[in-house]
Amino acid sequence: MARCYSDPVPIRQPSLPLVWLVSDARNDGGLERALRRLPRGSGLIFRHYHLSPPARRARFKALRRVAHACGHWVVLSGSAMQARLWSADGAYGSAAALTKGPATTRLVTAHSLRDIAQAKRADAIMLSPVFPTRSHPGAAPLGPARFRLLSTHSRLPVIALGGMTARRAHAYGITRWAAIDGLATASTAMFPVYS
Repeated sequence: MARCYSDPVPIRQPSLPLVWLVSDARNDGGLERALRRLPRGSGLIFRHYHLSPPARRARFKALRRVAHACGHWVVLSGSAMQARLWSADGAYGSAAALTKGPATTRLVTAHSLRDIAQAKRADAIMLSPVFPTRSHPGAAPLGPARFRLLSTHSRLPVIALGGMTARRAHAYGITRWAAIDGLATASTAMFPVYS
């Protein structure tokens, strides 16, 4: 009997969400509604760069409350230290911005093979833009084939961002994806794969 108490128990972190809603000035008015429509266990990446620091923190707290009530993760665009201070579930940013700081989940942005290689302390890579996007007008999209090719060079989970919708994710077999506009107005019916 004593033997079963001496065996090491693996520490398991909950798996990262498959679907991520990214906040932005243009989708701010509908975020609470969008969070309530997402499949349980989705994620919110809180950016809101357009707000002053006090207003940004207040909006973060309000959205975190809604997101956690729905069983979602909330990741803050900022340093790992700021994410911890704000009680976020993780931090989002470039590899350079997230190399230091306390232990937390890190979603690192990438746009190239070089960016993927630099993601040393990441838990997942946010690779973009897969398709044309309003966030970066005129930027050359990777396209689904190049997205897949770059993804094979990552030892980490890769999340597709940029022009993503539930329909595109399903059509191209992309299981981990994020969107600003593509999720802010989507209905729950758009998630047959996840709900």
